[in-house]
Amino acid sequence: MRRKDREVTKINELMEIIAQCKVCRVGMQDKDGLYIVPLNFGYAYEDNKLELFFHSAKEGRKISSVKENNDVCFEMDCEHKLITADAACQYGYSYKSIIGNGKAVFIDDVEEKKVALSALMKHQTGNDFSFDEKMVNSVCVFKIIATNYAGKDHR
Repeated sequence: MRRKDREVTKINELMEIIAQCKVCRVGMQDKDGLYIVPLNFGYAYEDNKLELFFHSAKEGRKISSVKENNDVCFEMDCEHKLITADAACQYGYSYKSIIGNGKAVFIDDVEEKKVALSALMKHQTGNDFSFDEKMVNSVCVFKIIATNYAGKDHR
């Protein structure tokens, strides 16, 4: 990171940023080129491992891209605010963000899908939900196992 003064390195601060973000942009590459898609997500951080959870229709470019190449990148941001100034070149924008890379992995196990969907709904709504087998089998669920990520706080 070029601006080390804005880098977030403490895990509790990184998790606070992730907790505030509701949309994660996932970048991937397939035979047609680069592709990025904004997705709602859930997450888990255990044993120094960050996993991001997503659900999707069972087919489409996102799914075929991950099947073709499961190397992905991701970005999320929050706390957006315009920084005003007297001159145009002095304006800025404050935000917090997380950017990283990882491996996308499809979740096929019904119980693991239930956990992932519960984490997603808890993150998005603040409420606990339960899912039956019919519900989890109606969607594709995948996770990104983060291999590296960095946080930035520009205020």
